[in-house]
Amino acid sequence: MVLGISWGASFSVAKIAASGGGHPLGLNYWQALIGAALIIIYLTIGRIRLPVSRKHLLLYFVCGALGSFIPGVIYFYAVTHVSPGILAITMAMIPILTYVAATLTKIEPRSFIRLLGIGFGVLSILLLVGPLDGQSDRSAIPWILAMVVAAVCYAAENIVIASWFPKESSAIQMLAGMHIAACVMMTPFILVIDAFVPLSLPFNQSEWAITSLAILSVVCYGLFLILILNAGPIFASQTAYIITVSGVFWGILIFDEKHSGWVWASLVCVLIAILLVTPQKVTRKT
Repeated sequence: MVLGISWGASFSVAKIAASGGGHPLGLNYWQALIGAALIIIYLTIGRIRLPVSRKHLLLYFVCGALGSFIPGVIYFYAVTHVSPGILAITMAMIPILTYVAATLTKIEPRSFIRLLGIGFGVLSILLLVGPLDGQSDRSAIPWILAMVVAAVCYAAENIVIASWFPKESSAIQMLAGMHIAACVMMTPFILVIDAFVPLSLPFNQSEWAITSLAILSVVCYGLFLILILNAGPIFASQTAYIITVSGVFWGILIFDEKHSGWVWASLVCVLIAILLVTPQKVTRKT
């Protein structure tokens, strides 16, 4: 619940960050860079070593691409064209895609109850899309499809972490590695297309939002990795439903977005969906 409500706010914070006119790649770069710096400080204080074997490096770069680089840039582009509420709605695609991938790879067994829960999740999305009327704007359709691509990236990352995560590593080490890898991958693009976004004191509203978003991302992503490792990718991905609802409500609170009473019906469907999806037993410590 804490993760979902906090991460739901990130869409509105991202819209504020993008309001300064910075390049989406540059904004995402700062998010990864500040996050990497914070985690490195934590590792240094805790004297925690970052594994750098070939297996670990491959995992860092794969997850850095799927969990930060690609979807992060997509969301920063999309948030200037689509409302935070609609942006949050696309997060509910992640559990559906994760479940499909997990059953195909036999990480998760087929379950009628879970399928029913995901069905309620789909219904919650339909109830939200109607009153938000996001699809009535034809120009928004490409960005909605782009956000589905971002959801595919997150779902793929869920499966990669659940399948390949080294037993000797912790969530914080994984978080550090993927943030550093994301920065490394983005740096050449930043230089080639001149997408760097300078930050200068005193911070304006956009710059404070960029910094806050980086901190929020590190905390939420850390909690999300812990959920994946302890409860499995399917249960962890159910936070997407909470993120969806809270993202809509944050948009109402911050930007005074107007939605109909169908949002409350969607909330009920989301709670039912979460109730029907049972967690796995704890199998790994972090």
